[in-house]
Amino acid sequence: MRTLFMHVKLLLPASALCVAGLLFAASANADGDRRDDENADRPVTIAVIGDWPYNKLLLDNAHLLIDSVNADPAVSRLIHVGDIHAGSMPCTSADILPPIPLSNPGYNQKIFYQFQQFDKPVVYTPGDNEWTDCQKSKQFKSGDPLKELASVRGLFFAKPGVTLGKEAQVVSQARAFDPSFPSDAQFVENAMWQQGKVVFATLNVPGSNNDTLPWAGTFANQAAQDQEVAERTAADLRWLEATFKKAKKDHARAVVIAIQADMWDPAAITATTNELSAYTPIVQKLADLTDDFRGQVLLLNGDSHVYGSDRPLADPSSATGVIHHTQAVPNLTRITVQGSTTAPSEWLRLTIDPRKPQPFQWENVAYCNDPSLSCE
Repeated sequence: MRTLFMHVKLLLPASALCVAGLLFAASANADGDRRDDENADRPVTIAVIGDWPYNKLLLDNAHLLIDSVNADPAVSRLIHVGDIHAGSMPCTSADILPPIPLSNPGYNQKIFYQFQQFDKPVVYTPGDNEWTDCQKSKQFKSGDPLKELASVRGLFFAKPGVTLGKEAQVVSQARAFDPSFPSDAQFVENAMWQQGKVVFATLNVPGSNNDTLPWAGTFANQAAQDQEVAERTAADLRWLEATFKKAKKDHARAVVIAIQADMWDPAAITATTNELSAYTPIVQKLADLTDDFRGQVLLLNGDSHVYGSDRPLADPSSATGVIHHTQAVPNLTRITVQGSTTAPSEWLRLTIDPRKPQPFQWENVAYCNDPSLSCE
């Protein structure tokens, strides 16, 4: 995948391609059409899910969620914040022949099929369970992390800059990266788009302390892992900067960032370990950019599975504030979406009204309680 993108880059001057991509990012709205200034201040409603489908029951009942989201005419797009199976389920054994006996080679294709049943554009960012954690014993040592990530990219991001579900245009970092950093061409999963006065972006920020927990057994490769973490984190930081630069240029009133990792997960900190430290550069960059932005910023994440919302950087002396050592950032709100339930349950219905001082409103939609749906 990376070789392909680098070949495409050579067809045009690097600076021209980068500028073309960024100009496209500034001019396209939710479905790839030119922004209608008359409607720029209208509210935007999206659905957000994560850690789904986390088990066979959720996969077997995927139509309940899909039907519920599709039935809401206000929802313009769906964001999936990663983890398409549980941390105790196998990966696909991508590009390993013969396949690892305990792997599940066809699983990702099943999820791709479900994503395609949404009649809304679907933007997905990978979680740790589908690539970096595949080397763990609890996932049956069922995949090489780098091969699993390449497989995820090849399937879910086969059309760079085009959403899953109903096809719509987004800007992929692989098509609009700074030519000074050619390694950013591999990050086809990092996306950006604008709906009215709201700028959205996804970043590949996985759990497992940003993929810094050592790969185990036959997959141990510290040099390759270090390179993966360094390149991806640097690309994420540049994509964050590009997102806020676009928001300021277009006078956006709100920014929404979607990632997988819970960068404040209390379960990741004990008396002897801190498995959140590798997120600090990302949090500090987000804090600086948010602090400099006049509007409101919303961070969406999954990973810790239980719904919650907070302002994690509003008070630097609070339990969340001290983790990453930032200044006070009162205009950052965070939502962790509900996930990994044992039965079909809920999705997050998020509305952003750029006309309001606090533009974010949300509710959990319990799709299994919809009287028009069967929960059997």
